[in-house]
Amino acid sequence: MFTALSEQLTGVLNRLRGRGVLSESDVTDALREIRRHLLEADVSFEVTRGFVERVRERAVGALQVKAVSPGQQVVKLVHDEITTLLGGTRSGLEFASVGPTVILLVGLQGSGKTTTAAKLARRLKLEQKAPALVVRQLGQQIDVPVFGAGSGNIGAQHAAPVPDLVKQALREAESARARTVIIDTAGRLQIDAEMMDELRGLKAAVPPKEVLLVADGMTGQDAVKIARGFHEGVGLTGVILTKLDGDARGGAALSIHGVTGVPIKYIGVGEKTDTLEPFDPGRMAGRILGQGDVVALVEKAALNVDAEAAKRLEQKVRSKKGMDLQDFLVALKQMQNMGPLKQVLGLLPGINAKALQGVSLDDKRLKHVEAIVLSMTPEERADPSVLNGNRKLRIAKGAGRPVQEVNRLLEQFQQMRKMGKFLKRM
Repeated sequence: MFTALSEQLTGVLNRLRGRGVLSESDVTDALREIRRHLLEADVSFEVTRGFVERVRERAVGALQVKAVSPGQQVVKLVHDEITTLLGGTRSGLEFASVGPTVILLVGLQGSGKTTTAAKLARRLKLEQKAPALVVRQLGQQIDVPVFGAGSGNIGAQHAAPVPDLVKQALREAESARARTVIIDTAGRLQIDAEMMDELRGLKAAVPPKEVLLVADGMTGQDAVKIARGFHEGVGLTGVILTKLDGDARGGAALSIHGVTGVPIKYIGVGEKTDTLEPFDPGRMAGRILGQGDVVALVEKAALNVDAEAAKRLEQKVRSKKGMDLQDFLVALKQMQNMGPLKQVLGLLPGINAKALQGVSLDDKRLKHVEAIVLSMTPEERADPSVLNGNRKLRIAKGAGRPVQEVNRLLEQFQQMRKMGKFLKRM
């Protein structure tokens, strides 16, 4: 995410890091570049101007401190100010002390609201919050109870008034001992008075603990305008930004809090129901500046990696025999479960957007490797040395891949085994 902006900002800051001495004119030139890159990323002019002025004011004082590299000090200042722009500290959901917590999702059509409702329900289920959805679509896919009349979102055409339908759904959810209830409201192509009146009536009928706007992160400043309109009309408690798995310019994420004061609580980084991440301003600032996000990597591994399988794999690697191709297949599947390889590597410190551009990260290649290994017999996976020309040809045909790919995989596997033995000796 934010590939272009990340590359541009890290380029400017790396030039500052490389200098032993910085003058005010050096800082001014760097901030002029940063200002231009922020505006190109669709960050609002008002937010950009305030950001540059605050960094400039603090940087002038930092240049007088000789104990730390001035370049590093400016980098830290930029990191801290980006963190402030994004909200300062992580803001999680508020839960009711009595009765189910009602979460009202609002937004325009096409923002990914219904899919986000399913993603949020899945995450709350993993957190033992016993969620229920007031929407028909997608609930069964994540094994979450669904309440409410009709087959569409709340706010579609029904015989009964919308608030009455929602009240009935809440009573059903409470009887089913749901601890959180996610209400997916109907969207429109644009904000209008009728929609706002309907949302205000719904909010009054079933006072929600959270009113979350689902906004498309790819729409840039339009997302900021939409957030401002919903906040003024119905009063938001937070924002969920969707579609940040592509090369979003980042303007919405960097502007929404500064313009509305509303925190970003989650971000959507994929299409599957397990791709909703809690938003942490400090960690996101680190990602934007190419400093990685090890905490997010650990959290992703904890959610998606089978701990028992990982433990067995570690024991196998440490054994005298070492890992075989069956173990290699297990490791491959564990890695695939964590998401697209490019996203996973992007969480590592020092692996910035520019570095990833020069690396071939085709996730289809992992599928090809899996097909090759699955085309082998258990004996061949356990002892690849038995693979002769005829066997390799059979495997290649079974996987639908060239024999050269089979040979390349075996070479890479042998190199990995040698590296494992070397590390074990060390």
